[in-house]
Amino acid sequence: MTGTVYKSTGSWYTVKTDDGKIYECRIKGKFRIKDIKSTNPVSVGDVVDFKLETKNDQETGVIENIHERYNYIVRKSVKLSKQTHIIAANIDVVFLLITLNNPPTFTAFIDRFLVTAEAYGIKAVLLFNKIDTYHEEELLEVKYLAALYRKIGYECIGVSAKTGKNVDKVKGLMEDKVCMFSGHSGVGKSTLVNLIEPNLSLKTAEISEQHQQGQHTTTFAEMFDLSFGAKIIDTPGIKGFGIVDMNKEEVGDYFPEFFELKSQCKFNNCLHINEPKCAVKEALDHEEIAWSRYKSYLQILEGEEESYRKNTYDQE
Repeated sequence: MTGTVYKSTGSWYTVKTDDGKIYECRIKGKFRIKDIKSTNPVSVGDVVDFKLETKNDQETGVIENIHERYNYIVRKSVKLSKQTHIIAANIDVVFLLITLNNPPTFTAFIDRFLVTAEAYGIKAVLLFNKIDTYHEEELLEVKYLAALYRKIGYECIGVSAKTGKNVDKVKGLMEDKVCMFSGHSGVGKSTLVNLIEPNLSLKTAEISEQHQQGQHTTTFAEMFDLSFGAKIIDTPGIKGFGIVDMNKEEVGDYFPEFFELKSQCKFNNCLHINEPKCAVKEALDHEEIAWSRYKSYLQILEGEEESYRKNTYDQE
């Protein structure tokens, strides 16, 4: 039998077949995918083959094969630095929710997420949430960030899960697609999804006032069928986003504005650091490339973790 993984809790997987039947499945023994050292060999969105078995009058499935993924989004495992965690597979569009504060989303995190989406061929849309809560100066900051990423080619939408602003626009981008919503805990993913599809009633939680961080309400990835033809993958809030499986020479290729200038650099393998006649560095000097983006690039290149205590919007 063949079906799509709708939920993963680590040891059991909820699989839905094309005719709408749902089976609880597990993996028998060790299950490894070629070239992927992952903490979770099967992820939400995977198409799998499984066989049924009956034990104690209960019918369950055993996953025997995973169909080839056309993409997936992955990050470093939090505890096992040499292993990866596949967040979800076979995604048409990923929506990254961003908040200026409560909790803050820094550009280092946004850029790492976008680099990963570029590397795995997933369309990314930036949703600036909670815009109903910002004062005038903060709204200007949102406009600045949106203009920065629009210039690169990313679609940016200001939304409010509280007032419903631009929710219909988001729904229009979701129709007939497998969508993933991601971002830090507390950015309002579940609240927004509940507004898009009220029948889901995903759990929400208030922000921790002491640390200005969200509390985890989603503990594992899960896919839902929506009434207007879309599928949505709700994911646990992400604190950090470690880049994996990327050579230094290719990192710049996943920054679209760098890639566009690459052919104008003197050297084909230019890393855009100290090389002479580097088109990217020249564009940076002329403020045609954002300093925050270049900082993120250097940080990824040097293998550093994101800095969450330092804002990277400006040059200092």
